[in-house]
Amino acid sequence: MSPQSIAHYRIVSKLGEGGMGAVYRATDTKLHRDVAIKVLPEALANDADYLARFQREAQVLASLNHPNIAILHGIEQNALIMELVPGVTLEERIAAGALPLAEALGIAKQIAEALEAAHEKGVIHRDLKPANVKVTPEGVVKVLDFGLAKNTESAAGTTANSPTLTIRSTQLGLIMGTAGYMAPEQAAGKPVDKRAVIWSFGVVLYEMLTGARLFEGETVAHTLAHVLTQELDLNAVEPGLRPLVRRCLERDPRKRLRDIGDARLAIEEYLAEPKSSTAAPLPAAPARRPILPWALAALLAAAGIAGWWKATRPEPPRPLVRLHLDVPEETPFRRGLTGGMMAISPDGARLALVLQSHDTTSLFLRPLSQNQLTELRGTEDAASPFFSPDGEWIGFAASGKLKKISVNGGAAVTLCDAPSMRGASWGEDGNIVAALQLAGPLSRVPGSGGPPVAVTRLEGGDRSHRWPQVLPGARAVLATISFTPGNYDDAEIAVFSLDTGKKTTVQRGALFGRYLAGRRLAWVHGNTLFAAPFDLARMAVTGASVPLLEDVRRSTTSGADLDVSPSGALLYHSGQGDNRTVLSWLDEAGNLSPLHVPPEAYYSPRLSPDGKRLAYYLTSTAATDIWVRDLDREVPSRLTFLAGINMMPVWTPDGRHIAFNSGGPGHQSLYWIRSDGSGSPQRIAEESASVQADSFTPDGKRLVFEQGGASGFHVYTATVEGDPDHPRLGKPELLLGTPANERQAMISPDGRWVAYTSDELGAIEVYVRPFPGPGGRWQISQQGGAFPRWSPNGHELLYRDPGLRIVRVDYSAKGDSFSAGRPRPWSDTAVVDLGGAYTYDVAADGKRLLAISAQQDAATKKPDTQLNVVLNFFDEVKRRVK
Repeated sequence: MSPQSIAHYRIVSKLGEGGMGAVYRATDTKLHRDVAIKVLPEALANDADYLARFQREAQVLASLNHPNIAILHGIEQNALIMELVPGVTLEERIAAGALPLAEALGIAKQIAEALEAAHEKGVIHRDLKPANVKVTPEGVVKVLDFGLAKNTESAAGTTANSPTLTIRSTQLGLIMGTAGYMAPEQAAGKPVDKRAVIWSFGVVLYEMLTGARLFEGETVAHTLAHVLTQELDLNAVEPGLRPLVRRCLERDPRKRLRDIGDARLAIEEYLAEPKSSTAAPLPAAPARRPILPWALAALLAAAGIAGWWKATRPEPPRPLVRLHLDVPEETPFRRGLTGGMMAISPDGARLALVLQSHDTTSLFLRPLSQNQLTELRGTEDAASPFFSPDGEWIGFAASGKLKKISVNGGAAVTLCDAPSMRGASWGEDGNIVAALQLAGPLSRVPGSGGPPVAVTRLEGGDRSHRWPQVLPGARAVLATISFTPGNYDDAEIAVFSLDTGKKTTVQRGALFGRYLAGRRLAWVHGNTLFAAPFDLARMAVTGASVPLLEDVRRSTTSGADLDVSPSGALLYHSGQGDNRTVLSWLDEAGNLSPLHVPPEAYYSPRLSPDGKRLAYYLTSTAATDIWVRDLDREVPSRLTFLAGINMMPVWTPDGRHIAFNSGGPGHQSLYWIRSDGSGSPQRIAEESASVQADSFTPDGKRLVFEQGGASGFHVYTATVEGDPDHPRLGKPELLLGTPANERQAMISPDGRWVAYTSDELGAIEVYVRPFPGPGGRWQISQQGGAFPRWSPNGHELLYRDPGLRIVRVDYSAKGDSFSAGRPRPWSDTAVVDLGGAYTYDVAADGKRLLAISAQQDAATKKPDTQLNVVLNFFDEVKRRVK
């Protein structure tokens, strides 16, 4: 139903209606003039982001004052108040056939003058087409809708007047403009400048001169393909004007006419001195003569050169195609899972997805061309899939092992232990390079299986090397270097030689690096995918970085949910991820009772000895600090204010103080602070590359801590000496120092035993030994375990298994003998994976856990079922990253 009036404008009649709304003739009752009013569709009028951008653009366009530009009078109630231009549109005029040459050039000259005036003001018309040009009965041209026509709806209408599509300029695969008049860079979703308008001008000029559409397909998609690839035939254009039209229609913007003023000058010169309207006759063919041997050789050579040029010339850029795929709601993506839960085959034809199946995860295969999922049996607890170079095998982690399975199904084959795998890559030499554990180097594993061999070394504060990609030639590997658990914004991308182990840092403040064919390096920072030119021979970034995607999902373990195939297809999961967590009580039935705390990035919860307070640390891009929360009053207090990263709190047995570590990559120290926040933090140990407090003896006289170095991580103890508010540590004494990595040492409530983790047998397992020793050693976990905790009840030891469940083990001790029962789940409820940080603690009564869990509102949301595929991604990267 038409409105009767808008503000002080009285509606007279309806002039037309299109995808951008209805246009009415109206009378301005204040100034007594006729105007045109375009009323925006309801979908756009209710879009706050669109309206804000709409207002800004209208202010700019209102500043244009040119006789060939329709005047914008103002905005009223989400409607445009415009100059009422009499006459017909250029589209209607062309529909009657080609324009006489003089008329066509007169109109083209006025269009060029309008665009030139706008360009001088920095305004670019993003939708120039015949429908947006009106010609008055006096022959005056008025260009309409400068940059205001925007429509987020797709359409299958006519390609000549297809609706304008809009995006933010950093999103891939989306376009802005009308299909038949868009420049190639516009059709590819790239940012545009005034050269894109020159292309549109060239298309409009062609259509005026010929009366025919230059680019037209069955659908909008077909038309876009023609814009990107169709050979241009300008034979129907007046010969003297072909050079101008051709210069306007160069697909490479760098070769296109630089300024619309140059087109105006060329038209004025032609009008002043018209060229012949008919092409010069071709010279008569010479009489045939015998082909001499040298001429035949020249012809063959020319044919050979032409064939070579055709075979070796660069392929034209392919249009970007973006697909949104869904998996069934009964098998969604598992929330909170470590990054790297999808892979795409080298040829881009298959997807390997880690999806939730009943109470665990499994691998599923999906052909890209079909909406069909096939579960690969025997892949329960799967994570981190990756394809073999021939695409016939999928490697993955499951239950503390690195495995592989044929894409055709069958039994999964175990290759080696992988206690906590953080990515793997299968090289063309048949070897797999994998990050097999949370904190450690990269290892090489034969594709047929066998013992892993370390190929990198932790040094200079490196905590772990993860998410590898074997580079072409299998002589080097790209990997993420992490320095601090829980904070990966300071991570780095480095290239490691697989022959020498030499490290070359190529990008700082980056993670999940990927080398792209075509000499580009991509990486993730925050939730944005960046890329930059990269010299593989020099192992160096050689140009500026460019943001490509702003919504790549990340995990808390420096992983990213994306994969890129050598064929140029990108697979990724969008969204901000589930990095924020909540603190919850977890009972033995598996029920979660969240504390009244806002979702944050919580790490390493530690209950005070009396169970009334909780210490933890929060991490963000700005700071990482320790907080203490009064559980009765539900009041949090920030405890640390030191520069650097403050984390891993440990309570003293009397609850009056907390030990923690602080520093940055390669320089960390142990500190001591009052738990009520009074006083200043005291440094109690010398600075080292990596150090972390683990636990105190029950009498509080000794601190147990772990320290990393060239030989790995080992456990030490030291006496706590001096004033309780100004303590110092005595000389460190080695407690656990085998060739393996020993970590997470927890002293039992009676002070007689130490539980810890070790990778001495390959997989990380939980062990118990007498404290301070000597004595025997008992393995507690089975098939992987980490983060041991003693229950205060004195007869249970808990740990986390590879499936992220908390496991309990009954034990009894008599003399120097320790007896452990069979591991059994605390419940089937999984906690989140936070890399090297604890995610739970045991309450004082031993009957419930304080756990870090995924956001509780996630359970009420629609299952996570969507993923994205971008085809011809490398073509887009080449266009945007120079």
